[in-house]
Amino acid sequence: MDKTKIPVEIQEQSKKIISDFNQKELKGNPDLSYVPEFKGNYLYLNRREYNKINPVVRLKYTGNMKKWKFEIFKWSSETYDSEDFFFPGSEYVDGTIQGAMKAGNEAYPV
Repeated sequence: MDKTKIPVEIQEQSKKIISDFNQKELKGNPDLSYVPEFKGNYLYLNRREYNKINPVVRLKYTGNMKKWKFEIFKWSSETYDSEDFFFPGSEYVDGTIQGAMKAGNEAYPV
């Protein structure tokens, strides 16, 4: 497996997970949804909030759909941080995409 890029099949599975989360947890609100962006071995979970898209979480693909490495976006430094686990919602960080989005919703409520 090429570790510099998330395989297309994994990207498709990820998009389905995100779409399902948007429908269930965000009630299918077209003005509020997670928008995936794939760059190399990273999945950026940005959130559409009305007419703006904001960074929330970055996940690094490890080769296992249940063991993504989590990084929260910190507005104070405008960077992603893998060491910060003292934020509201950190208890949801479990290596899954769903857990990352739940954590993002708690850390940055809308």
